[in-house]
Amino acid sequence: MMRKVISNPSNLTAAIFRRHSAPTFRITHRRLFSDEPASSNSQTPTRVSELPRVDSLVDGCDYKHWLVVMHPPENYPQREEIVQQYVTTLSQALGSEKGAMESIYSVSTKYYYAFSCKLDEHMIHKIKSLPRVKWVLPDSYLRTQESGYGGGEPFIDGKVVPYDEKYHADWLRDNYGEGYTERNCSRRRRRRKRGSRNSHATHD
Repeated sequence: MMRKVISNPSNLTAAIFRRHSAPTFRITHRRLFSDEPASSNSQTPTRVSELPRVDSLVDGCDYKHWLVVMHPPENYPQREEIVQQYVTTLSQALGSEKGAMESIYSVSTKYYYAFSCKLDEHMIHKIKSLPRVKWVLPDSYLRTQESGYGGGEPFIDGKVVPYDEKYHADWLRDNYGEGYTERNCSRRRRRRKRGSRNSHATHD
């Protein structure tokens, strides 16, 4: 599951989503925490203290930064509502909305639904038992031009930054290929040009 994570400068999050994307999204319970029931043949769920450390990932994961993957929201909420759901979820575990907002450092509100937060490891089982939480897994350090943990949309001082596709560039590249983001940008530029021409034609 963790193959190519170190050799590729993209993050662990993107690698896991790439490896386990649709149609099957199977996750080995020894590598993360899940709310999904284990089969009758499975082993006893892994405790936090038993979560295996992979030597090759020590530089990328410190088990203090975590990605909390949520079930998709219902009724197509607005971006701000999705972010508030993340804050509310984490505040249930921490007992403080302010603490939750200080803990979260990035969110994902488009291609997958998740938030990244900095927490002590003993909190993870409490978080994974909360409603709508699907998985909890270690976040990884990005060795890119803008160094930092995780991907997604930055959450700074209790607020999410304006949306920009660049925040999901790693995920898009890993799932759709190297040229996907560039192709999307080209299509958007063409649509804007067509819209501009149509607007001018309407006013003429």
